[in-house]
Amino acid sequence: MAELITVHLAYAEEALRQHYLTLQVAAGTTLYEAIVQSGWLTQFPELAKWCEQVAHITTPAAKLWHVGVYAQKQPLSYELQALDRIEVYRSLSADPMSQRKSKSTNKVKYNQ
Repeated sequence: MAELITVHLAYAEEALRQHYLTLQVAAGTTLYEAIVQSGWLTQFPELAKWCEQVAHITTPAAKLWHVGVYAQKQPLSYELQALDRIEVYRSLSADPMSQRKSKSTNKVKYNQ
């Protein structure tokens, strides 16, 4: 019988709509396998589509990567460790740097 480990999943689907789950998985389970076991690929079709598109990638690309462990982007083949926190990141609608720059520019205009 395989040793079981506990992992946690977190997904902020929207700012006010977040999902959390704790799973018991077999030691040696990959990031992708845990997401499958969670049922989230059925619950969130956009996540399933993304996983299909990047399944072959072994080095996460910053801008298109949507999963990680403890805020570190990991390939879907990453082997989970006990108590890992799997995080599913939502796509950003705007670049944070552009938003900060825009806010900064607006403050300068109002302060003059």
